[in-house]
Amino acid sequence: MATQGERRAETRQRLLDSAAELFAERGIEGSSVDAIAERAARTSGALYDHFGGKDGLLFALLEGWVDRVAVVIGAELATATTLDERLAAIWRNVSDPPTGEGRWIALEHELWSYAARNEPARQHLARRYRAAWDGVDEAVADWTGGGAPVGPALIGLLLGLEMMRRVDPAAVHDELAIAALRGVVGMRTGAAR
Repeated sequence: MATQGERRAETRQRLLDSAAELFAERGIEGSSVDAIAERAARTSGALYDHFGGKDGLLFALLEGWVDRVAVVIGAELATATTLDERLAAIWRNVSDPPTGEGRWIALEHELWSYAARNEPARQHLARRYRAAWDGVDEAVADWTGGGAPVGPALIGLLLGLEMMRRVDPAAVHDELAIAALRGVVGMRTGAAR
């Protein structure tokens, strides 16, 4: 017999999985709390208990995926020895994420659109991006030896390139993406390395 903690963990995971499916199918605004709970074979009360509401569920889903991708990127960066290898590791994990069954980046774009119309979501996303920008700036400073911050430009370019690749996969090949990222990193020191 499952313990209460195991049942809670199962309910949480079922809600996350159901939300991922529905957000991919219907978008954030088109996915109601009741529909998510029904797909998970749970109650809307369980969703509110675990996540506080649909926004909390959305944020938890994305944070989990982002955290898992960050672990993979960190492991790949630890073995990379050149700037191009580092940029390739970052690009590869954004353009073909190892988690979220291909839905992570699509949901990231959906969240951006949702946040443009929803102030609490915008504030949450802004805090998350500021932390990511800081992390990128620290890493790039280690790779290049200093210079001006480029976190917002690098992450914006990554997401934009990934979006264009979804629209037309042939238009954004890996070499183009890495060259563009190298150009942004080069802005930090005044010349690409």
